[in-house]
Amino acid sequence: MDVAGVQLDIAWEDKKANHAKVRALVAAAKLSKGALLALPEMFATGFSMNVAGIAESEGGETESFLAGLAKEHGIFVTGGVVTRATDGRGFNQSVTLGPDGTRLARYSKIHPFSYGGETQHYAAGTEVHMFKWGEVSVAPFVCYDLRFPEIFRNAAKKGAQLFTVIANWPEPREAHWLALLKARAIENQAFVLGVNRCGRDPKLAYSGRGQLIDPRGNVLVDGGNAEGVFAGKIDLASLLTYRKDFPALQDMKTGWI
Repeated sequence: MDVAGVQLDIAWEDKKANHAKVRALVAAAKLSKGALLALPEMFATGFSMNVAGIAESEGGETESFLAGLAKEHGIFVTGGVVTRATDGRGFNQSVTLGPDGTRLARYSKIHPFSYGGETQHYAAGTEVHMFKWGEVSVAPFVCYDLRFPEIFRNAAKKGAQLFTVIANWPEPREAHWLALLKARAIENQAFVLGVNRCGRDPKLAYSGRGQLIDPRGNVLVDGGNAEGVFAGKIDLASLLTYRKDFPALQDMKTGWI
C-alpha cells in the first residue's frame, strides 16, 4: 500500500498560495489510486497564532481543498487545519478525507506546544482518533504530540497499525524529531509516517526530514530537506507477522498511567 508525504516551504498565512503549491506537487507525484497522502501541520498558513485571521468553520476552505484533492486523485488525504473552539481559541487539527471526499477523522492536537505559546491560542483535544485506510488502522497525531508516548500507546492498544505525525518541527530540534519517530515505531510495533515542513517562517527554520519508518525502526524513506513529495510502501502482512512472531504488545500494562 502506497503512502506519501508533501514537504513544502509554507507561504506565511497565504492559503491560496499554499493550496496551489500542494496541488502542483501532488499532480507531479502521480500517486496511485487509494494511496494515503499526508500534508504538514497548518500546511495552509504556517504555525501561526493568529487564530482570528486563519481559523475556519468545519468544512471550510482548507478542508474543502483537501476533499477536492482526495477526489481528484482518488486518494486518502490527511492534512492540518485550524478550526474555532468555543472559548475563542482555535483547534489545531489533523483532518482526513477519503477518495470520495468524505471526512474519516477529525483529530484535535492533544498537546498544544506550551513552550511556543500555543496553549494561549489553541485549546487541547481530548481524544485519540482512528480511521480505516483499507485494512489498515491509522491513528493521526500532530507535532508536539510526538513527545508523549502514552497517547501512541493508547492508540496501539486500540489497534493502530500506522501513525501519521504531521508537523512544523524546527530545525534546531531535528535530532529529536528523528529519534522520536523511530521510538514510536519500535515501541508500538507500528509503521510511522512523519511529515514536516521545510524552509522558513518569520521566526524559525525547518529542515523537513519527513520519514516513513517500519515497525522494527528501519527508515524506509527520508524526504530530505527540499520541497517535494516523498513516497513509499507499507506491507500490512509483514507487520502482522512481526507482531505474531515477537508479541511484545501483549505485555503492555497501561492501567497505571
